[in-house]
Amino acid sequence: MENRLKGKTALITGASSGIGKACARALAAAGCHLLLTGRRVEKLERLARELEEKEAVAVIVLPMDVSDPDAVERTLAPALERHAVDILINNAGLALGLEPLDRGQVEHWERMIDTNVKGLLYVTRLVMAQMRERDRGHILNLGSIAGETAYPGGNVYCATKAAVHMLGDAMNVDAMGTRIRVATLAPGAVDTEFSDVRFEGDRAKRDAVYAGYEPLTAQDIADLALYILNTPEHVNIQHVRIMPTAQRNPYLLHRKEG
Repeated sequence: MENRLKGKTALITGASSGIGKACARALAAAGCHLLLTGRRVEKLERLARELEEKEAVAVIVLPMDVSDPDAVERTLAPALERHAVDILINNAGLALGLEPLDRGQVEHWERMIDTNVKGLLYVTRLVMAQMRERDRGHILNLGSIAGETAYPGGNVYCATKAAVHMLGDAMNVDAMGTRIRVATLAPGAVDTEFSDVRFEGDRAKRDAVYAGYEPLTAQDIADLALYILNTPEHVNIQHVRIMPTAQRNPYLLHRKEG
């Protein structure tokens, strides 16, 4: 397949681990220069050094919490004055808790909404404005099958991912008449730090999520993201769902006994 990504610049949020990290490696291997954001600076800097040495691309670390609008403005706005962003991957997100709504913790709700929805908005507002000025760009939002079908205890997390899906549709409408493209990638079960965060380090609960079947990996998602972002400019893949073979929808998951 023709490489249309070489020499482009991609901004990836939540790049210190999981899907964000895998996307950074995949894009760097394709010849993309990178702007990596996240809160865990040491992990970002270690990844940056790895990719610069291995792939001979430029990698810039932008430490920031996307849920803090002042931090996003203070950190990202000056970076956009120096760099033209061709690709934005809105990956930063998390789930916390798995309780029914009436037993949920407000602080969990606020953190999920602030990161998954508001953080995406804060970053996209700045980057999309630059893309509009340049009349080109590709935005990839990490959604979830949870944004399509609610599951027990998922309440607020599902609502945030439904918002991500709707915002992807709205961005495409707002980009009418430009060469900006917007995609939403909705994974099923992926084995990353997602469940470690949700269950606050409880390994038994985390391992139970992935027991008895082979879940997707962060690399699986990065491979699909790379395909979407490498399409010709006249092709706009707007929404893709990817599931492990063992999972047919959020409720149908074949687990092997033992």
